[in-house]
Amino acid sequence: MAMSFFTSSSYLFTSESVTEGHPDKVCDQVSDAVLDAHLAKDPYARVACEVVATRGVVLVVGEITSQASVDVPAVVRETLRRIGYTRADIGIGCDDCAILVALQRQAPEIAAAVGRHEESDPDRVGAGDQGIMVGFACREQALEDGKERDLDTQYMPLPIYLANRLCRRMAEARHKGILPYLRPDGKSQVTVEYSFGKARRIHTIILAAQHEPGIPLERLRGDLWETVVSPLIRELTLERLVDRHTTYLVNSSGSFVTGGPAADSGLTGRKILVDTYGGMARHGGGSFSGKDPTKVDRSGAYGARHIAKSIVAAGLADRCEVQVSYAIGRAEPVALSLETFGTGKVPDEVVLEAVRRLFDLRPLALIRALDLRRPIYTPLAAYGHFGRDDLALPWESLDKVGALRDLAGLPLGTR
Repeated sequence: MAMSFFTSSSYLFTSESVTEGHPDKVCDQVSDAVLDAHLAKDPYARVACEVVATRGVVLVVGEITSQASVDVPAVVRETLRRIGYTRADIGIGCDDCAILVALQRQAPEIAAAVGRHEESDPDRVGAGDQGIMVGFACREQALEDGKERDLDTQYMPLPIYLANRLCRRMAEARHKGILPYLRPDGKSQVTVEYSFGKARRIHTIILAAQHEPGIPLERLRGDLWETVVSPLIRELTLERLVDRHTTYLVNSSGSFVTGGPAADSGLTGRKILVDTYGGMARHGGGSFSGKDPTKVDRSGAYGARHIAKSIVAAGLADRCEVQVSYAIGRAEPVALSLETFGTGKVPDEVVLEAVRRLFDLRPLALIRALDLRRPIYTPLAAYGHFGRDDLALPWESLDKVGALRDLAGLPLGTR
């Protein structure tokens, strides 16, 4: 994180999100729906599923080794239907699009590196690949009239938290028939002005919403403000961060009728900053969707978030980034580090030692602790994997906060 974020009196930071109908997010959801369909029947399924979507065509590729029998085309069609893609002129037709499936079994060398399905010893279940995973959490505060106020952003950066929530609101307005002329594709972008690391104002809110033909831009702009933006600003008590200088843009290029895979091809794993922290934290590079939990790209990132959130919630730091890395075939991480950006209340090395004692980051240990062999992943494939106040996610739990405070020796009364 740039030092100017903490030292500048005016620092702008921007994050974006996309709706469930965005072509890339369609692919993420199909990938995770295929994963969930296998885990529902075979919790030990090995799944690495990726999807490409374009006009009238969905291609499902990857490696799957499973005892389950899954009708992949049916999963694809149901996912498109749930999103709202029921006709080709909207973006893709769930009933008449072509679906191509090219799946094979997991490579035997990778399977051997991970370990047998029935393996019970965490030391004998290795990581399925090398990789770097990052977890992040922060205590966001607003600077209002010279005073600091805690913001309830689920220990997430305000720009990505607000961007994700705006996209969820747009989808809800469409699904519930509040704005029936909306179509599935859409985006949001939020720029927040920070002053010495505290949120001072919302600088810009941008929405892009796919819609039926003939909807005037001014009507769309007004409807989205009244049904999406304004209610969410009130719900999150951010009214004092919106002022007369806040820029509000809707469909800044004009009409947005053609969307989804008909307008732009989609690919699994292309919205990794939307999935995580909106660019506020570093990213290891691996995506999540379509991967079973033996893939440390997924389980390691969830474990790292659990650690970072626990550290901030315990009052050990106001911001924390955790990095963990693995080697294929090895259970123990090859490296674990954390950074508190000068906000720590006790030395980082003390916190790191407490983390090592309290959190087990071996792949099988993570799978067990976070109960990851369940079909829970499709809802995560849109609107972020972290800070989800609408889902009960094990890696968002604060179950280890008390023990972490005790191990780190945080003085009584320290916040």
